Amino acid sequence: MNNVFVYCEIDGLNIPLVTYELLSEGRRLATALGVQLEAIAVGDGLKSKIEAQLVPYGVDRLCVVDEKHLHDYLTAPFADVVGEVLAAWKPQIALFPATFEGGDLAPRVAARLCTGLTAHCTRLAIADYTDPVTGETKHNLLHQVRPALGGNIEATILTPQTLPQMATVIPGSFVPQRVDEQYDCEIVYHAHEKTAKLSHTSLVSLEDGEQAGKNSLSEAKVVVCGGYGVGSEKNFRLLHELATAMGGEVAATRAAVDAGWAEREVQIGQTGHTIRPSLFIACGCSGALQFTSGMKDSATIVSINTDPDAPMNALADYVVIGRIEEIVPKMIQQYKEKK
Repeated sequence: MNNVFVYCEIDGLNIPLVTYELLSEGRRLATALGVQLEAIAVGDGLKSKIEAQLVPYGVDRLCVVDEKHLHDYLTAPFADVVGEVLAAWKPQIALFPATFEGGDLAPRVAARLCTGLTAHCTRLAIADYTDPVTGETKHNLLHQVRPALGGNIEATILTPQTLPQMATVIPGSFVPQRVDEQYDCEIVYHAHEKTAKLSHTSLVSLEDGEQAGKNSLSEAKVVVCGGYGVGSEKNFRLLHELATAMGGEVAATRAAVDAGWAEREVQIGQTGHTIRPSLFIACGCSGALQFTSGMKDSATIVSINTDPDAPMNALADYVVIGRIEEIVPKMIQQYKEKK
């Protein structure tokens, strides 16, 4: 009762990084509130396969739903089983990943529980709230922070009247931290065979399509990011050459994406990815707040810019003043020679 609850997204038996990020943040919130961290994993063939991967992140009670008809994600059966467990366990906070799956599942669960939902959060905090009209103070509410007005500001949203307080969190917003390899956890195996009859949809086949060729920004050690200052689509192609030479991935600011130089899937910032690579090379990036919030925690930051006073330079560990078309080809040559 009144614990913190995390939905663990599972891809077969593979656990995406965002699941560990949510568990770590859930552990932090649970510790701050003095309550337990609960989690649920739904799928097929999970029993005795995923518990040891999730529990070390500080999970006090883990619900594993292992049914053949839940092998692939489908809206109705997943919403039914997760909603049922949440209704029984009654947590005060429930966190979901802001992924395709989490973004589809969370609002349907919230509707079943008659509570609110804040989507695409980048920060979470526990604090009190005083109603400006009634003067009533509610203690230890979840402050859900997310980008608003196109990423130009941050909005803090509260759910003071209903439980659970639900939020989806943008991948990369938190750092995963294991607590104890031998963490003491209660494992609950939940049977939910009736959902097989409730679903009106069946999954015939699942193909990766173009996804196999997409960038894997969340796990990239080196990221080369282009902003509007890159100047052209032709210059942006130089960033792909540099990333290939360095074994990294290419990212972009919103302005570069809007210009048509990069796909929306590689956008960094409050309305895109939040990442923490070992090396982040910002090419022609001005350094706007809505952008830097998505990469400021990178281990080493290099800024290549023609403007010595660009805000990006103040955040960088190393600054190179010059034009992209002059500097980047030299970097490509250097890395190719090293290989």
